[in-house]
Amino acid sequence: MKNMNGLVQSASGLILSCLLLVSMDLKAAEYYIDPVNGSLNGDGSINDPWRTLQEVLESGRVETRNWQDFPPQDDTPLEIVNGGAPVQSGDTLWLRSGYHGNFSIRGAYNTSAITIAAAPGHQPRLSHIDIKSAQHWHIKGVYISPSFSPSPVDAGTIVAIENHNFFGPAYDIVVEDSHIYTVDNASAWGASEWINETKSGVKVAADRVSIIRNNVRNVRFGMSVTGNQALIARNTIDGFSADGIRGLGNGNTYEYNRIQNCYVSSGQGDGNHDDGFQSWSVGSNGVGTGEVRDVVLRGNTFINFTDPDNPLNAPMQGIGCFDGNFVNWVVENNVVITNHWHGISFYGMIDSRIVNNSLLDLNDENPGPPWIRVTASGQSDSQNVVVRNNLSPTFSLSGVNITDDHNISINDSNVDQIYNNRPYQLMLKPGSPAIDAGTAVEAPNEDITEYPRPQGSGIDVGAFEFRNDLIFFSDFE
Repeated sequence: MKNMNGLVQSASGLILSCLLLVSMDLKAAEYYIDPVNGSLNGDGSINDPWRTLQEVLESGRVETRNWQDFPPQDDTPLEIVNGGAPVQSGDTLWLRSGYHGNFSIRGAYNTSAITIAAAPGHQPRLSHIDIKSAQHWHIKGVYISPSFSPSPVDAGTIVAIENHNFFGPAYDIVVEDSHIYTVDNASAWGASEWINETKSGVKVAADRVSIIRNNVRNVRFGMSVTGNQALIARNTIDGFSADGIRGLGNGNTYEYNRIQNCYVSSGQGDGNHDDGFQSWSVGSNGVGTGEVRDVVLRGNTFINFTDPDNPLNAPMQGIGCFDGNFVNWVVENNVVITNHWHGISFYGMIDSRIVNNSLLDLNDENPGPPWIRVTASGQSDSQNVVVRNNLSPTFSLSGVNITDDHNISINDSNVDQIYNNRPYQLMLKPGSPAIDAGTAVEAPNEDITEYPRPQGSGIDVGAFEFRNDLIFFSDFE
């Protein structure tokens, strides 16, 4: 009888779990939006789709929440907006090919993510995305460009995710697998277009935002991140005239991104000094007086230019972090190929490490060659910094308790013994002096390709772990 009761209880628990799963499945609905064949009077079904995303949002078809009072305080409650509307938290809006207008929302806090995604095989288009004071929105697989709009777009940034001082914060937003650009083809642009007509790609001025696997091209600034706890991962930024990524928030991770092709220099009318990645601190006394903390820069590739004959090529600082302080940073497995002194530079680095990075001078012209540099900020000396297992033309390290070991300086006599196919392939050659020459202490347990370390008797120096089975190919084929 005791065993039977146990079976009955187990069966009851299984039935309850199944009912909960069914309930969850029933709650999550899918709707379709089709600019070509849809109608605002449709029901959003696969056979009777709505017309555009902008119309769906503006017509109140999404139930969400907003603050009862403004500006919201810590104890301000949220109240339902558009109660009973068909689209609820957890639902998916499938976008079909065509122009959907813009995605602009404010005051839209969902209990779980509403997903806005390209329907399989479709290429939906938006002019821009502007998300303020919102939570739990997920955008996937869309094409976003002001060039799609029939009228000029005032926004200076194509995708903007922001807090608002009066209407409230934004958080828990995801943008992935999307294409973000000013124009699709900028090959005819001159310096003026790159400076004056480009939009910036992505602005993240909110917390807990993820920007993943997007293609950003032909922009002024690639991405600017002032929010905290952001994940900026596996994006490509190809063609920019200011900075690839500005990373100013705390607790952020930037990993496995590719940033390349920096255009327009000061001699061509651009006053911005361009960086692949740039950071600086802001404190009570202004720029350079605060801290940027707990940042990971891992597995990124920075390439100044891929076409040496392009007359608009500009010298690009690789990773330029000045003025700090920069506290508890991890900089590992990055590749920096540039025509500038600043390969990896930190002015005011504290309790941090720079490990297993590979640098190369793109040509023999000034400015350059790139260095790994750790030095003082306007606030203090750098201190408690580990610089280890790196390949770089030069090193310039100063401060308190700076550890400098297992690094290899690259010069004309050894560069062709180290790298397989420079300047764009920095994988190690068979017999390279960098193989097994590093130490495992505080080294990453994977290389830039996410392949396990070590593959030999020791950790290799640089971003790549040597592999006999690795197939070499051109990045630009």
